[in-house]
Amino acid sequence: MSASSTPPAGNDPRKDSLIEYPSLFPIKVMGAMVDGFAEAIAEVASRFDPDFDPATIELRPSKGGNYLGVTITVTATSREQLDELYRTLTGHPMVKIVL
Repeated sequence: MSASSTPPAGNDPRKDSLIEYPSLFPIKVMGAMVDGFAEAIAEVASRFDPDFDPATIELRPSKGGNYLGVTITVTATSREQLDELYRTLTGHPMVKIVL
C-alpha cells in the first residue's frame, strides 16, 4: 500500500488564517499630533486598498494632545497584502505604533 499524497486537513494553508478574505479590517496607527499625519496614513492605505475611503478614518487625540490615534479600515484581500501594509506603516517616519 502506498501512502496518500494528500496533506492532512490541518496543513491546508488557506485554513491557517483566522481572517476570511476579502473582509473589512481595522488598523490602528499612532503618531505625533502633527499636520498631515492622518493624510499620510490615508495615502498609505490607498496604495494597498484602491477602494479605501478617507472619510471612514477615525481620529482620537491623546489626553495630553501630543499624539493622534488614527483608525483606518481597509478591505483585506490576502495575508500578504496585510503583512506588506503593516510593514509599510511601521516603517513610515511619522508612525510610532501600529496595532
